[in-house]
Amino acid sequence: METGEVFARRIFRLLIVMMTALALALAPALWIRFGHAMALSFGLGCVVSLINFYWLRRTLEAVGDRFQATGNAPSAAGMIARFLLRYLLIAAAAYVILRGTTNSLAGLLAGLSLPVGAILILAVVETFRALRAVL
Repeated sequence: METGEVFARRIFRLLIVMMTALALALAPALWIRFGHAMALSFGLGCVVSLINFYWLRRTLEAVGDRFQATGNAPSAAGMIARFLLRYLLIAAAAYVILRGTTNSLAGLLAGLSLPVGAILILAVVETFRALRAVL
């Protein structure tokens, strides 16, 4: 039986792999179907999404470690700065894309939604894994 920390690390690793696989699988299909603008904006959205996901994990781990070590919550200023940096990155990517076509905006939004697809797929996989272990 996995501990909570082992399970969380395994799931995070699988989510990163699943997001990367989805990005690599969908980008060529988007290029063929909608053209280079959509595929490139999707790729930019995927990169921003992966970076945001990684930073979010690091922030949550730092908060948890600090709280466990001291019993106090970390400073709000540092957390707010990291939060704002993540969304400034997304805003910058959206600005660059908005200078292009609306097709590009759809690609960016699809790329930013990458974790949703990865989580849905991984939820199905883990459900079947748990059911197989029980039966």
